[in-house]
Amino acid sequence: MKKQLKIWHISDSHQFHHLLNIPQEPGLDTVIFTGDGSHNFNPYFNVGEMENFLDWFEKLPFKNKIYVAGNHDTSIEKGLLTKSDFKNRGIIYLENDYTFINGFKIVGSPYTPFFGRQWAFTKSRNKMGGIWSKLLDSNDIDIVAVHGPPKSILDLSDASRKDVEQCGCKALYNHVLRLNPYACLFGHIHNRKWFNNAGVLKLSNYKTQFSNGSVVTDAKFGKVTSHGNLLTINP
Repeated sequence: MKKQLKIWHISDSHQFHHLLNIPQEPGLDTVIFTGDGSHNFNPYFNVGEMENFLDWFEKLPFKNKIYVAGNHDTSIEKGLLTKSDFKNRGIIYLENDYTFINGFKIVGSPYTPFFGRQWAFTKSRNKMGGIWSKLLDSNDIDIVAVHGPPKSILDLSDASRKDVEQCGCKALYNHVLRLNPYACLFGHIHNRKWFNNAGVLKLSNYKTQFSNGSVVTDAKFGKVTSHGNLLTINP
C-alpha cells in the first residue's frame, strides 16, 4: 500500500557534497542521489572520491538512501565499487534495477547519451531507446531516477558548441511521458551562466514532477549553487 513519500533529491555534487545544507523537513525520510558524487576520470583515483562521498552519504539522517551512478562515477563502471559495497553502508544502489519505498516503485539507471568526452555509462543516442524499452516497460513505475534529463526538460547547455543545445535524451522523454510517473529525477546538466537547469518542472496535463537535482554550476566549481529539491509524492 502506497503512502506519502517525501524526497530530498540531489545530484552532481562533484566532491562538494560537504557544502550542502541538509534539510530538516518534517516527515522527510528519503534521499535520492542521481549521479556524479565523484569527479576524476581515472577510476583508480575516482574510487577514493566515491568512498569520501559515501562516508558522508551513509551518515545522512534519513531512513532510505538511494544512489544512481553518473558519467563521472568511473570507479563504479570499472567495478571497483559494487552493489554490495553500497548495501554494506545501508545504501540502495540502482543500475537498471528497481526498489520499493513506501509502496512506490522506483527504477534507476546511470546511462546517458554521449555528450562531449566519453565518460562512464554512456551510449550513442541511437542505442538509448533499447535501454529505456527494457527498464521502463512496466506501467506500475512510480518514480524514474536517472542520471541525465529527458530532452527539452531542464537540459540546456552551450558546453560543447557555441549555440544553446537541448542535450537530454529524446527516447527517455517519450517513455516518461507515456508512463506519466509521479516523478522523474535526474541531474547531469548543471546550471550555466546564462540559464538555470536546477529545479523542478511540471508539464501541463501530466502529473510528473521533473527534478534536476544538480547542485553545482559550470565554471563555478568550488561551491554549490543549489541545495537540491524537496518533493512530496502523494498516492
